[in-house]
Amino acid sequence: MDDAGTGPGVRAGDTAPDFSLPNQFGEPVSLSGLRGTPVAVVFYPFAFSGICTAELCGLRDNFASFRSADVRLLAVSVDSKYTLRAYAQAERYEFDLLADFWPHGEAARSYGAFDAERGMATRSTFVIDAAGMVRDVFSTPPGKARPLERYRQALAAL
Repeated sequence: MDDAGTGPGVRAGDTAPDFSLPNQFGEPVSLSGLRGTPVAVVFYPFAFSGICTAELCGLRDNFASFRSADVRLLAVSVDSKYTLRAYAQAERYEFDLLADFWPHGEAARSYGAFDAERGMATRSTFVIDAAGMVRDVFSTPPGKARPLERYRQALAAL
């Protein structure tokens, strides 16, 4: 991974690891089920936390950029689907919030985006093309938000 120095993980050019996780409504969402559509997988530590909420609200407020690029936005944390449903309702998120709750952080681990010491996903983004190849990876250290401009660059490169 770049920027955050979180260690080995999925890199640009790799095939994205598949996962199937429930969204905030309990509906399963699998990466393999989205083949044919570009996807942005946005791992974040916790629902309702300050920096995460600011980041996701920024994505909500700029959701048209993802929609116009035909990119499916998936935000993933280790919270339960019940917490994520309340979070989505409170913040009016129109994209899927996925619960990497149990086995705890399994999807984040498969991407190298899990902080085992703290029991949470790191702030890591993986932009995946329609064929399932990772085209861009970026992350930030704890306490620092990912800049919206970085998403714009990744979407433009697709």
